[in-house]
Amino acid sequence: MHRNITRREVLSCAIAGCAAASLLGGQRRVVAEDKEYSIPEGFKGDIKQSVSKWCFGSYPLAEFCDLCKSMGMVGVDLINPSDWELVRDHGMTVTMGNVPEVQIPVGINRKENHDRIVASYEKYIPMAAELSVPNLISLSGNCNGMDPQEGLKNCIEALKRVALIAEKHNVNICMELLNSKDHGDYMADSVQWGIDLIKGVGSERVKLLYDIYHMHRMDGDDIYNIRRAIDCIGHFHTAGCPGRNDLDDQQELYYPAIMRAIKELGYKGYVAHEFIPKHGVDSLYEAVKLCDV
Repeated sequence: MHRNITRREVLSCAIAGCAAASLLGGQRRVVAEDKEYSIPEGFKGDIKQSVSKWCFGSYPLAEFCDLCKSMGMVGVDLINPSDWELVRDHGMTVTMGNVPEVQIPVGINRKENHDRIVASYEKYIPMAAELSVPNLISLSGNCNGMDPQEGLKNCIEALKRVALIAEKHNVNICMELLNSKDHGDYMADSVQWGIDLIKGVGSERVKLLYDIYHMHRMDGDDIYNIRRAIDCIGHFHTAGCPGRNDLDDQQELYYPAIMRAIKELGYKGYVAHEFIPKHGVDSLYEAVKLCDV
């Protein structure tokens, strides 16, 4: 296991990175965990890659942005509103913004939560538009005894209200599909439920956050399900399965084939890595190279 990067190391390597840039025609190198990272040779960039910051929590966000940019990524995912401007100022996109009132257990599947959650979107959607944050997250909430079809209707009702704001500001709202094995009792836990939701809302600004790991655990048939849901998908997350670790040969998902299918479907959104790394940022670098198809 590599040790965590320190602030002193990042600051010192930034000087070396600037020197290297002059030799690489502007391509920046960053040293982290005793290794040097730069955009991989032959990098295509057709898949716009990002990463969830929480998976690498020990890194200061500003330095993490610089590191990710050096690898060829274009953004950082699941960032709180207080940090949106910082990410933008470091030349990266907040590819999925968090909304404080939106939580996994208590979501929009219950009508008593609608006014509070819609008010939160009313506050943060204009801010997202101003800071070029293209996507904001949505979560269904847990069932707690509610029939999923009743919850579906309630989610559609709330998201139709949110869609009016999102359409005005050209910001996407993405309902995340999670597995209800790791997240016990979570309602939005199937591809079909998600498709029904998006069709029910009927707005180009309301889409699915399709987490490949989570939906593999629930439904399998990964490429088949992505193909049938692609018109409803606005964002992807990756992770290895089982274990939610690296996208390596110790797990059962073959990400190059999945990425090729996504590319062939004409998908233009972001693919964000959301896995628990076994080898620090080296795991992230390997994922970036693997998914660059």
